[in-house]
Amino acid sequence: MQAGFTHALTMDSDGQHPPEKIPAFMQASQLAAAAMVLGRPVFDSSAPSLRVQGRKISNWWADVETLWSGIGDSLFGFRVYPMAPLEQVMRRQLWMRRFDFDVEAAVRLCWRGVRPINLAAPVRYFRPEEGGVSHFNYWRDNALLTWMHCRLFVGFLIRLPLLLVRRLRQG
Repeated sequence: MQAGFTHALTMDSDGQHPPEKIPAFMQASQLAAAAMVLGRPVFDSSAPSLRVQGRKISNWWADVETLWSGIGDSLFGFRVYPMAPLEQVMRRQLWMRRFDFDVEAAVRLCWRGVRPINLAAPVRYFRPEEGGVSHFNYWRDNALLTWMHCRLFVGFLIRLPLLLVRRLRQG
């Protein structure tokens, strides 16, 4: 923010996300500057079925915690965030520094009224012989996500009246 940037593009560093989609994400962000642009993964045959199926649980919880505000995929890290609300969220949280960042950022930004825009993006999981390295730790990261959704659900219950009023005004 101090350098004059208004938005931040995030993507995984393991090559899963297609850099050729960056212009489309940035254009969508420019057209709706107050929104967050969230990648919606299009999986190919390289995607581990356990990971594809497992993310449905986190997506379901994120939908509940935001009253189905439109977070297409809560775990996909290819996104464009508006910096001001993201910075406000991050300054108030001790958590959301690891695998839980993308989910918690999207949910908390929805709570602040930041609208999600979903753009499809292919995702590829590289095999080890192709140089693929996963930093996902099944036990640690699932425990982290479970703890995060417990915290977010409590926050959701506290915010439920406000979220319901906002939803009724939109609908």
